[in-house]
Amino acid sequence: MSNRKSKNNIHAECLSQVQRILRERFCHHTPHSNLFGVQVQYKHLIELLKRTAIYGESNSLLIVGPRGSGKTTLLNHALKELMQIGDMSENVLQVHLNGLLQTNDKIALKEITRQLNLENVVGDKVFGSFAENLSFLLEALQKGNRTSSCPVIFILDEFDLFAHQKNQTLLYNLFDISQSAQTPIAVIGLTCRLLILRRSELLKVYFHDILELLEKRVKSRFSHRQIHLMNSFDFPQYLKIFKEQLSLPAEFPDKIFAEKWNENAHCLSEDSTVLEVLQKHFNVNKNLQSLHMLLMLALNRVTVTHPFMTSADLMEAQHLCSLDAKASIVHGLSVLEICLIIAMKHLNDIYEEEPFNFQMVYNEFQKFIQRKAHSVYNFEKPVVMKAFEHLQQLELIKPMERTSVNSQREYQLVKLLLDNTQIMNALQKYSNCPTDVRQWATSSLSWL
Repeated sequence: MSNRKSKNNIHAECLSQVQRILRERFCHHTPHSNLFGVQVQYKHLIELLKRTAIYGESNSLLIVGPRGSGKTTLLNHALKELMQIGDMSENVLQVHLNGLLQTNDKIALKEITRQLNLENVVGDKVFGSFAENLSFLLEALQKGNRTSSCPVIFILDEFDLFAHQKNQTLLYNLFDISQSAQTPIAVIGLTCRLLILRRSELLKVYFHDILELLEKRVKSRFSHRQIHLMNSFDFPQYLKIFKEQLSLPAEFPDKIFAEKWNENAHCLSEDSTVLEVLQKHFNVNKNLQSLHMLLMLALNRVTVTHPFMTSADLMEAQHLCSLDAKASIVHGLSVLEICLIIAMKHLNDIYEEEPFNFQMVYNEFQKFIQRKAHSVYNFEKPVVMKAFEHLQQLELIKPMERTSVNSQREYQLVKLLLDNTQIMNALQKYSNCPTDVRQWATSSLSWL
């Protein structure tokens, strides 16, 4: 009995470490494994960073690609390699900014001074006006030369949001310093802003307009260096990535458990059920964030009594990933609200997706009540209106025009945001739905 307890304790400790390592890998883009299909881009990036860190050359660069294409992972790999060179970890400074957090130049400048540990240099002055912040920061960055100053690497995530800020003062000054021969800095922008220029079955051409957002004075100081990431790997590479992302590193403390875990990951990559799940996932969305979400959901099912991931775990994870959010909302609606959605479905069929108003929906509901409903209570009109407004609050329907004070709510045009497939799938899973309501939903014509 004691042996079983000690074995369970060992398993629990190993699984705790597995959960920590893999969750950190899936959620924080930790540079732990090989990069796939971006070797050329990686070489370009690491060479640019080395020129700044080792030779004191200032530069600027944009990493462009859709969400989940590996921009942050690519950068983290390059920074990790850079910090492992000599005493770079002590001599190179990093400043990480995000356009979603630093929503204006003043907040960004305060964050820069905080990350560079400059707040205590002049006491409270650094938290004065925007002009004081800016002048102090520029003086701190420009005080020195290539040989005596620590290189600073600025990482601007959501770069396009910085370009939307007033006057683009932060970008202008960072790019201006990068052109000077004083403090060596590298400005690395990451953006997912893409425009589809042309799309056909055989050809997809993408064009990014991020540079068009920059003012002339800012654009003239930017080096115009760009790295593009487009998720160009095929399914065999995707399968290889799956196996590697799930594998434990060689330095895992319990070598025997790590060997069993990695062997299980290899078996999963050859399992026909898992291959089918991954193929479906790849066909829908082949970015690595989506794969990480799938693996995270499967990892959550691993316990002491169920220590290794199985094909059933991945199938359940795939099911959760593919859940329709709007259809899930329908599962929690009242019977009256379901009836109103079915009435809207029939109006869509009759009027070919044209907008409708509450009065039309109410009339359709009344026809159903009068002809077929034996299990649905005939609610008063104000109650039906309340249910209709609740559907609008849930964003299952949306108004086609701005609501005015004088307009009557019954006659405001709205549009249903659910298609017929979503409605029918939701009804199949809706418990205790009256038979009359189900039959009304499946009928091809409105009740006349």
